[in-house]
Amino acid sequence: MQNSKPQRRSDCPISFSLDLLGDSWSLLIIRDIIFAGKKTFGEFLASDEGIARNILTNRLSRLEAMGLITKSPHPTDKRKDLYALTEAGLDLLPVLWELSAWGAKHEPETAETFAGLADIPMDKDSLIQLIRKTVQNGGSVFVGPGNLIDQLEQC
Repeated sequence: MQNSKPQRRSDCPISFSLDLLGDSWSLLIIRDIIFAGKKTFGEFLASDEGIARNILTNRLSRLEAMGLITKSPHPTDKRKDLYALTEAGLDLLPVLWELSAWGAKHEPETAETFAGLADIPMDKDSLIQLIRKTVQNGGSVFVGPGNLIDQLEQC
């Protein structure tokens, strides 16, 4: 795949990060992998935000080219590919955590989902590491086998 790394406008790390992730779709795809366990094009397409097919195709290709996700053939359905986060993609977990906290604080209608995570009796860094391990093992925070919420309820 050709490298679609954006041209840097400056040596500012915030500018670089925004060049890479400044559109909402990229972070929403990463959110869907971490929190909802989505792994296929069709699952991303079904997200509430209603991304267009061509935009989704573009963002998945770009995230793969930037080394934030990987794409592999689906083991049972050769028409599909599976997407997973790389270590660099997982490194965005604290950023998504803080965006969630900020959104919950400033828009109360969005607070319910984040409140469930914020109320877990564990310090934030430990919880983020547990989420990271869960996603690395193919799970997610809220959905599917081995999800984080079920893990915590079993403790």
